[in-house]
Amino acid sequence: MNICFIGGGNMAKALIGGLVKRGYAPSKMHVVEVSKDLCAELHDEFGVRASTDLAPSVAHGETVILAVKPQHLQEVALQLAPIIDGRLVISIAAGIRTQDMARWMGTQNIVRCMPNTPALIRSGVTALYAMPEVKPEECRSAEAILGAVGSTLWVADEDMLDAVTAISGSGPAYVFYFIEAMQQAAHELGIDAEQARQLVLDTFLGASKLADSSKEEVAVLRTRVTSRNGTTERALQTMDALRVKQDIVDAIYAAAARSREMGDELGKDA
Repeated sequence: MNICFIGGGNMAKALIGGLVKRGYAPSKMHVVEVSKDLCAELHDEFGVRASTDLAPSVAHGETVILAVKPQHLQEVALQLAPIIDGRLVISIAAGIRTQDMARWMGTQNIVRCMPNTPALIRSGVTALYAMPEVKPEECRSAEAILGAVGSTLWVADEDMLDAVTAISGSGPAYVFYFIEAMQQAAHELGIDAEQARQLVLDTFLGASKLADSSKEEVAVLRTRVTSRNGTTERALQTMDALRVKQDIVDAIYAAAARSREMGDELGKDA
């Protein structure tokens, strides 16, 4: 299978790097990128063919991956319409719905994906949705490509991608936000910046690994850390009094609502 990437930014580079590491031949990948400097960089780093010419690159690919910014996707889709010719289209552009892409390109052979930024270190998680017309073997191909940068899961209802965007798409920012707060507290309590960073990051890494390796719910793991009348209990009581958990839930609902709004805005015809 030859793959044509439209766009050579960070997520495309992550996918290319992940595929190469898995043994996928660079000669089977083309990249279309408007920046000639980035084309040269992609070729030098991965050995893939990269150019600014859309049609010849698409002609070499059975699968086309849309890795452009969401606000540029309609323009690209309209350019692809005369040449897409039944190819599998995989979109990693946030927010834009398959029905809108199908209208612009004149094809329903589309898989829409929502990866997240840890894909840059091959530790991401990607949710995928396929239009009904996509063949099972094409779904497997899409899953294999996105699986090169982390774990994958399928959703049967495209509307669920708004929730996925709010949870895993935006989720790394929530984690970084909490890390910032803990580092600030550590510094204010007299721990130097380097040690604060180590303490907080290793705490997050260790707790995540523990949760991942345990068969028990995270609520049970939390309870085990929370000794009666101890320091953890005092901290959690303070968070509960300030509605921290509910505020996080409310924030995620707001993110999901914004994802739906973006789909409405970006799906309009120019």
